[in-house]
Amino acid sequence: MAAAAAGLSWRRVSSFTGPVPRSRHGHRAVAIRELVIIFGGGNEGIADELHVYNTVTNQWFLPAVRGDIPPGCAAHGFVCDGTRILVFGGMVEYGRYSNDLYELQASRWLWKKVKPQAPSTGSPPCPRLGHSFSLYGNKCYLFGGLANESEDSNNNVPRYLNDFYELELQHGSGVVGWSIPVTKGILPSPRESHTAIIYCRKDLGSPKMYIFGGMCGCRLNDLWELDIETMTWSRPETKGTVPLPRSLHTANVIGNKMYVFGGWVPQSAGGEISAHDGEWKCTGSFSYLNLDTTEWIGLISDCQEDKSNLLPGPRAGHCAVAVGTRLYIWSGRDGYRKAWNNQVCCKDLWYLDTEKPPAPSQVQLIRATTNSFQVKWDEVPTVEGYLLQLQADSPMPPAAGIPGTGVPETSVLSPQGGSSLHQSPQSLPSVPYPEMKVDHPSQTNNVIPNNVQVSLSSNSLLKVEGKEKVAAPENKITHETTKNHADATGFKESNAPSLLPACTSSPQASANVGELHDLDKQTVNPDASVSSTVSSTQTMVTQQAVKTESSSTNGAVVKDETSLTTFNSKSEAAETAYVMPSTRVSSGQTNDSHSSKTPQRPPVKARDRQWYDVGIFKNNSAVVSQFYLLPEETLNISNKMESADVPDYRLLKKQDLFPGTVYRFRVAAINGCGVGPFSKISEFKTCIPGFPGAPSTVKITKSVDCIHLSWEPPASPSGNILEYSAYLAIRSTQLQENPSQLVFMRIYCGLKTSCIVTAAQLSNAHVDYSSRPAIVFRISAKNERGYGPATQVRWLQDMKTSSSK
Repeated sequence: MAAAAAGLSWRRVSSFTGPVPRSRHGHRAVAIRELVIIFGGGNEGIADELHVYNTVTNQWFLPAVRGDIPPGCAAHGFVCDGTRILVFGGMVEYGRYSNDLYELQASRWLWKKVKPQAPSTGSPPCPRLGHSFSLYGNKCYLFGGLANESEDSNNNVPRYLNDFYELELQHGSGVVGWSIPVTKGILPSPRESHTAIIYCRKDLGSPKMYIFGGMCGCRLNDLWELDIETMTWSRPETKGTVPLPRSLHTANVIGNKMYVFGGWVPQSAGGEISAHDGEWKCTGSFSYLNLDTTEWIGLISDCQEDKSNLLPGPRAGHCAVAVGTRLYIWSGRDGYRKAWNNQVCCKDLWYLDTEKPPAPSQVQLIRATTNSFQVKWDEVPTVEGYLLQLQADSPMPPAAGIPGTGVPETSVLSPQGGSSLHQSPQSLPSVPYPEMKVDHPSQTNNVIPNNVQVSLSSNSLLKVEGKEKVAAPENKITHETTKNHADATGFKESNAPSLLPACTSSPQASANVGELHDLDKQTVNPDASVSSTVSSTQTMVTQQAVKTESSSTNGAVVKDETSLTTFNSKSEAAETAYVMPSTRVSSGQTNDSHSSKTPQRPPVKARDRQWYDVGIFKNNSAVVSQFYLLPEETLNISNKMESADVPDYRLLKKQDLFPGTVYRFRVAAINGCGVGPFSKISEFKTCIPGFPGAPSTVKITKSVDCIHLSWEPPASPSGNILEYSAYLAIRSTQLQENPSQLVFMRIYCGLKTSCIVTAAQLSNAHVDYSSRPAIVFRISAKNERGYGPATQVRWLQDMKTSSSK
């Protein structure tokens, strides 16, 4: 098949909701995060509606726009600067073109007509269509187009343009004015319906604008380059086969490639391209230009006819827009040797993943119990699922016997702990959406259900064939555990304890746990489950009122101010993530309700530890209580020999998690190109029964010469609390030698749930720059069994404060 030969995996979107716009051509599109915004175009009249497609939810909707709403237009300029969109020119009716400039503030769906100043030399741009309008920095670059020489719109006398203008924008809203840059070199020939993109190489750093093709009585396939810094035009030499001359095509930059799709091309006869007035056809050809090497690579040729609907059909005047590394194509004029007045328009929406997805963020811990974790990670745009894997501490604990047997007590976490709940919503601010159902991490486990085939080559989200089986998390969690401090390990209290994450204070507790700044009084619930976080399917972003990052972690903590210890981060340099090349992944989960029993094996070296699949998940959170065991014959294969394909989970046995056991997690995203690289490794430990949970609801009140630190007792004390200890990360020479180590000093020990941190103690504090500048505190509780996990709080410092420390 043509698609397979090209190594492409085009997907046609067949399931969507909302008011689908009528098919058209001459429209334009831009992307604001996950939203595709389409304006204008024509088909039995010029369209004046603004349509929005949400690529995550597969929803079309018509936002309620207001302000100076522009008339409908086609073949106009359309660029996006943050959350504002600029529209310039275009055809407003047959033979009548525009040179008006409009601005849309997409955060409020507010239109405004703007009037830029005229150039200091020369006239402003004349009314036109088919021009290019490109944004770089705070400037838009206008080139060429088609003007009507006649004042009578019914008497269309075309004039092809090659004038070049620069439009300076004001920050946020509004424009300054037009200017006519003085350029060097030979200006490209006049043309319309060409494409222009701007690309800046990482190594050279000089932005370049590339103009390709267009129409000037005949179709063109010449490539022009403008160095924006020196304003010099040139004709770059290219390698490879140059695409056929074309117009009404699209060009989009993804990475270092300019992808060119479709358009009108001359009809070839006997291998010869027809003359100036010869026949032409609509094409579905697809190529890219490597902008670093200026080499053309053909992906779908003009002569390839795909009868299987695996490729977008031939079209021109369509729109194409990049959302992350995914290319979307919608509508456009269809036709093959048809007269202009007998054209039809496509009604289809397609997308193509151009490369494997990037690695997700590290897995973060939301809560832990004695035999489960609730974890999450940041969303990766335009992916179809996530492969979550874990690695048990070696040797794996036996199915029966003492929990945690053989688990080294010297395991450590990252300096941040690994259970940060700080949220980073990635959606468009203040963009209203139609009502939709939001699934929160605490409400559902999004693991693909048992005995279900999952086709990752379906539309933009996983297609589940079969009856959905939703596994809800436990409503009641027995908080009997967490980190055993000194007593549980046999270490003395002044030594580093073993590390266990905290159980949550309440599975239904709501938290957008953030960071504490220099505010007079703020409250944090550090180890509550995240049950009301902003959904990725929403575009409303709530501002974080809380200004701390806090997490339940397991620090190396000490008994008094004279005894110091360090907190080591795990080295990940030797960890190797493997990539799965297949573009289709089928998975189903076994319905075997019995956990398999694994015989105890001799210890293995860290580099030879085996990664086990937890499963493939549709969303970016999971409740993990089991994982899949690999077939016996693969158990001794090292990571370098890992299988390149996701196994059939129905054939594998499952293993329960054990109390007091260290587990390492990594996650990879999946799209139409396959499984991407794995995230960095996070390490958590299941709780041990009998130890207290982590203190919660930390409050910091700032005074003139000190701060007041207070907290609430653990929700699961597992007995009487004998004392609390509070610790402060301090500056140390060890930190200079190894910045990944934190050194803590105990600043309080007693039964009270509060303490004073003096100015003298704060003057010795270490400011942690691993994310935003912050002073780090840890608080832990002790019962008859020993110390539980420490709750870590990062008190944010402004740059002036932190720089003076």
